[in-house]
Amino acid sequence: MKFFFREYVSFVFLYLFNIIFLMVFYYFLGGFDNRNNLIYFIILSLFILGAFLVGKYLINRRLYNRLQKGYFEDFESSLSPLGISPLSESSHKLFKSQYRLYQKEIQEYNRKQNEYLTFINQWVHQMKTPLSVIKLTVQQNEYEPYMDTIRDEVEKLNKGLNMALYLARFNVFQHDFKVETIDLKPMIINVVNDLKHFFIKKRIYPSVDIKDDISIQSDKKWLMFILDQLVTNAIKYSIDEGKRVYISTYRREHKLVLEVKDEGVGIPKSDIRRVFDPFYTGENGRKFGESTGMGLYIVSEICKKLDHKLELESEVGQGTSVRILF
Repeated sequence: MKFFFREYVSFVFLYLFNIIFLMVFYYFLGGFDNRNNLIYFIILSLFILGAFLVGKYLINRRLYNRLQKGYFEDFESSLSPLGISPLSESSHKLFKSQYRLYQKEIQEYNRKQNEYLTFINQWVHQMKTPLSVIKLTVQQNEYEPYMDTIRDEVEKLNKGLNMALYLARFNVFQHDFKVETIDLKPMIINVVNDLKHFFIKKRIYPSVDIKDDISIQSDKKWLMFILDQLVTNAIKYSIDEGKRVYISTYRREHKLVLEVKDEGVGIPKSDIRRVFDPFYTGENGRKFGESTGMGLYIVSEICKKLDHKLELESEVGQGTSVRILF
């Protein structure tokens, strides 16, 4: 009804003005001999106005209802004739042409997106092959003094490629997702072992406090990526030697909490609310120079997909705690 009144409010005022004008005009000409003629004139004019408005509303009622909702639940079925007026027919043609254009653009976008994802996946896997060769070469010559530097750079490349691969796969998350029961402690140990060279280089010590019988429901591959990212960040921003990275679990009401806590530089309060934004590196990112601003963003988005709540607390100079609630 709102659209109907908005469309015809000016017409109603014009019609009422016309009635008043005719009444005044006939009054000065002596056209109204008695009061009954005046009342009859007013009632007849209002009846004609009301009949016209009711007719126009009934003709375009479906169109007004669709415009009022602002969307179509089933667009194709809604494109059946919305009325018999020229306005409804024209609106029907416009909606249909716009819908077809929209569908065409969406299909073109999906085609380009699929091509892009295919290219990224192929490129990452192609880069993995020479990277594996370099790793093997490093292992065979691990006692050479310069191999530590090469190993560090290889790890950076490997993490960068993994991040690109996970980011590309994230858009098709539902096709790469499997919920299973996961023993938490062995998975944490695997993550720590994978990062042992990073721990040793930074002279940071891991502290794992997780009971053997704790298991959770999640996707193992995606959760491994989350934990690897969190522990890597904890090591990276622990600038003083001898510090620890604490990985522990505890219960909070009906939830299991997995916490990764470091004793690093911490995050300024002005940056905390934006650390999960894409490409946001913040003050620490500018200081350390290796941050892409994508790690915590991907972690946050994966946790949303997995239905795991993510919490972060930090204080400058005291460290950062990141918690996953299962």
